[in-house]
Amino acid sequence: MTELMIISGIVLIICITSSKVLYKFGVPMLLIFMVLGMLFGSDGPVGIYFDDYELTSQLCSLALVFIMFYGGFGTKWKMAKPVAVPSIMMSTLGVMMTAGLTGLFCHFVIKTTLLEGLLIGAVVSSTDAASVFAVLRAQRLNLKGSLASLLEIESGSNDPIAYMMTVLILTMMKSSSSLTIGTVLGSVLTQVLIGGIIGVISAKGTVYLLRRSKFEIEGFYTIFVTAIAILSYALSEYLGGNGYLSVYIAGIIIGNSVIPRKKSMFHFFDGISWIMQIALFFMLGLLSFPSKLPYVSGKAVAISLFMILVARPLATFTILSPFKFTMKEKLFISWVGLRGAASVVFAIIAITFGVMIENDIFHIIFFIALFSVSIQGTLIPKVATLLGLVETEDEHQVLKTFTDYTGDINTDLLEVTIKKDSPWLNKTIMDANIPEEILIVMIKRGDKILVPKGATVLEEGDILVLSGNGIKSLLEG
Repeated sequence: MTELMIISGIVLIICITSSKVLYKFGVPMLLIFMVLGMLFGSDGPVGIYFDDYELTSQLCSLALVFIMFYGGFGTKWKMAKPVAVPSIMMSTLGVMMTAGLTGLFCHFVIKTTLLEGLLIGAVVSSTDAASVFAVLRAQRLNLKGSLASLLEIESGSNDPIAYMMTVLILTMMKSSSSLTIGTVLGSVLTQVLIGGIIGVISAKGTVYLLRRSKFEIEGFYTIFVTAIAILSYALSEYLGGNGYLSVYIAGIIIGNSVIPRKKSMFHFFDGISWIMQIALFFMLGLLSFPSKLPYVSGKAVAISLFMILVARPLATFTILSPFKFTMKEKLFISWVGLRGAASVVFAIIAITFGVMIENDIFHIIFFIALFSVSIQGTLIPKVATLLGLVETEDEHQVLKTFTDYTGDINTDLLEVTIKKDSPWLNKTIMDANIPEEILIVMIKRGDKILVPKGATVLEEGDILVLSGNGIKSLLEG
């Protein structure tokens, strides 16, 4: 146990220090952590033998719960709403189209069975948000318009769809009799409904309790929300729903609600998410055998090129054609379809599902992820510059996307009087739905100065002294 703790500490330190150096050169975090895992693995110089797919599947599933929850929790819906429709269409129909086209390519070109080809397509159909934004922020690239928001929502919300398709195809492969279209559609609808309902109920219940309860220890607020995230996933899976969809929806609702200790929660889940990503990426690298990669390289490169040059562009142009995106923007969105850790995790789920798979699906998907991140990821800055999609104005900084709202500095001051028609009248500060970016500095009530608290009821005639960046536009919005 002591040796394991020493190794874990050393690995975390190496991951952090090496990423700090390579990050400046635009090397994606995913690639760094995976390569380090390979160096520590069976074929690497450290030589730690590890081939437990079952344990890896369980640990990676837990890691994805926190990553998915934080993806939703950090999404600022007000900024995401304008591109929500095309983003969701890309994360659903786009993923399905990509999976279908890739599956047919594997069947007719790679010569897999139809179901195994579709399985490969489903496993590798989702994109990786962490890798995309690691590159953008490392190179300080500011994308024009709403490209950053669209890519963030799409990448953050498409894993549940890919997971659902993966499980459905595995079920079809395991079933002795062929499943009907009605059965498949019923299963999809059940997963979406149960996952969505549990996600909404758990999130709404959490917000209600947090607003009306007071924990004596501040850290209990974060622990409570952590428990809800885990419970939302587990309960949904237990009842036959999509656990990843449930936890993502719960994260969005809780993250966009007015709750106490929200800023500290954001920092906590940011740190936990990074720990989980490091552990997940490193473990996947540790599980791989680099000596096997040359044997799958031909198939993996062929699938990668097909997805980059055919499947992803075709899905992107088909889905985004009704929307007001320029040709250059659609080309860039097509390029920024990095395959990441979730795809490798889904490949592990396929291996542990108990079905016959002829190809080495784990190392094929692992190679595709490495190829995608190293080639596509490295060229993202050049592609963005070549297409003229780099914004130089500060207001469009990728470093201040809607997932980074806690970094704003409150500089503006404004006095607001509570009138008869005010939506905040007779409501507590907690229930008034005041934007998170607005801070109530103090309340003037007649000759008294009140210190604002969550339970303070706002009365007619109260003068609120508010602080926040761009506070007038926030109140108007």
